[in-house]
Amino acid sequence: MKTCDILIQNAKVMTDYETILERADIVIKDGKILAVIEKKAAGMENSRSAEKKEEWTAEQVIDGRNRLFMPGLTDSHMHTGQQLLKGLVLDAKPIIWTRIMLPFESTLTPEKMKLSAELAALEMIRQGTSGFVDAGSYFMDEAAKVYYESGLRGCLSWSTMDEDGLPESIAMTADEAVRLTDELYDTWDHKGNLKVAYGLRALNSCSDRLVELAAGHAADRKAILQAHMNEYQGEVDGIIRRNGMRPYEYLEQMGVLSERFLGAHSLLLSEKEKELIRDYQVKTCHCPFSNCGKAVPDTPDLLERGISVGLGTDGAAHAGLSLFHEMRIFRSVMNIYHGVPKKNPRVMPAERLFQMVLEGGAAALGEAGRLGKICEGFHADLIGIDLRQPHLMPTGNLLHTIFECADGHDVTDMIVEGRVIMRNREILTLDEERILYEAEKYGKEQGIETCSMQ
Repeated sequence: MKTCDILIQNAKVMTDYETILERADIVIKDGKILAVIEKKAAGMENSRSAEKKEEWTAEQVIDGRNRLFMPGLTDSHMHTGQQLLKGLVLDAKPIIWTRIMLPFESTLTPEKMKLSAELAALEMIRQGTSGFVDAGSYFMDEAAKVYYESGLRGCLSWSTMDEDGLPESIAMTADEAVRLTDELYDTWDHKGNLKVAYGLRALNSCSDRLVELAAGHAADRKAILQAHMNEYQGEVDGIIRRNGMRPYEYLEQMGVLSERFLGAHSLLLSEKEKELIRDYQVKTCHCPFSNCGKAVPDTPDLLERGISVGLGTDGAAHAGLSLFHEMRIFRSVMNIYHGVPKKNPRVMPAERLFQMVLEGGAAALGEAGRLGKICEGFHADLIGIDLRQPHLMPTGNLLHTIFECADGHDVTDMIVEGRVIMRNREILTLDEERILYEAEKYGKEQGIETCSMQ
């Protein structure tokens, strides 16, 4: 008899972006998937790992009947610091950055950041998002404390800008910006399930010195370097005016591009920029709902070139933190923009979108080949979905039904690095009632409408 930490029995298992086993056990030990044991209808077993026909005893046994267990979703681009902006961004375009986002972030306090991170963590857990990349904000130690406690897998950054004219509360030099990230890195990198990345908030807001300094410190530490890239036409035009070349060309000249660079958005790309992204193995990410009012990326072409593309929410201020929601929006946008003109309704099939969220998300987190599948040796990051619901049954293709119909309210369980952080819809690592009470209190103080807790 072999021992393990968690044994999930008799579940349907989505092992990767295109494969579902009808009945299988999942063996978890020391934070990793130790075995996936497929069970045949006649009771015969066939192990997909080296552990064939073994009997297991576990500290915790989870009944997987009427559940689908699948890899946890990864949000490749979100903003913890904008969590309290819900309802204040929609239809406020254009230029929400200077009119809404920047003024709000300049008013952040440690208390606001703590509440933002708590709400974001709760929302991600409930939405089936087990991993995320935060694009950077302020008082990031407060966010790190919350995310560490939550058990989620995350990558955190400081917001780094050194342009003139920023509000005094967030104005900083290039040296100060990078020093703050250094301190965050020294404290939190690889603590629990957290990583720390270096960031360039937007190239228009960063001097050559900041770009050079952030890139150098990231390279020295083999850390991710991330930036908002090619999101707005005005942003692209501004870099061309300032540097005489497009954004990715500028970063190549600065020696910044590498396989550890994450270019969020990456919507408006020239042929040359696509080649640079491919050649340097840059990771990219689209945020469908947020991006809809800006540009439609040529994602089919990027994927055809072998470029890694993840999906992100761009933070709760835009449309909440549901990647199920983002996947369906993106399929619609891709079909309308790319599929209809080419008479190709499968320009972005469900399997491809799951691949972006799972494998593209893993790459954005710097965990390619270790995350995004339920198979031997991978991180034990998975979610359980309650299948016994009218909108999920019956089904002729379960993978397609999950894509078309599943959402956060269907997620019952979450395990990250072998730790159960939600079981039967109860979040075990955070005090949800207290956090909701604090959110309601904050809303009343700000004159913001909230649901009554009474």
